[in-house]
Amino acid sequence: MRARSSGYGRDVSSSTQVIVLNGGSSSGKSGIARCLQAVLPQAWLAVGVDTLIDVMPARLRLGSEGIGLAGDGEVSVGAEFRVLEDAWMAGVASMVRAGARVIVDDVFLGGAESRRRWEKALDGLDVVWVGVRCDAAVAAGRELARGDRVAGMAEAQAELVHRGMTYDVEVDSAKSEAVECARVIAARVGRA
Repeated sequence: MRARSSGYGRDVSSSTQVIVLNGGSSSGKSGIARCLQAVLPQAWLAVGVDTLIDVMPARLRLGSEGIGLAGDGEVSVGAEFRVLEDAWMAGVASMVRAGARVIVDDVFLGGAESRRRWEKALDGLDVVWVGVRCDAAVAAGRELARGDRVAGMAEAQAELVHRGMTYDVEVDSAKSEAVECARVIAARVGRA
């Protein structure tokens, strides 16, 4: 089963319940999510995969069963992480089904397979899928300035997360400020 989507090229009405932002590390998703909360007329919650990682036990943040970060920025995920991630996705979907509008900030390391997992969780909901692109060199510079990421992660993920993907809308945070990206996305969810 697939989550209902606007389909690329069709107008999206204000019935949108979920906005999924997919982009690599340091691509600007979190800033865009905050700007979306400011420009959209309804109240939207913003949740991100970083929050999921932050609330996991420490042993899962650095182990083979959880999430692993190699010295070159490569990210691997284990079976126990996937179980908790599936539960988190189901929880996000439950919040939406209970009446909340949600912006999801995620990194689709598995490309189209990552989207399929979200589609399963969001089945029957009105979803807008957003590709957040950012030049690898720009993302790497942001990563360095942040100081809280493994060097190389942003560059490694810049294109990887978009492989095999189709989106309702794409924005480029290297060419536009977060608020401009948010306005483009907001126009797709019914607000010009």
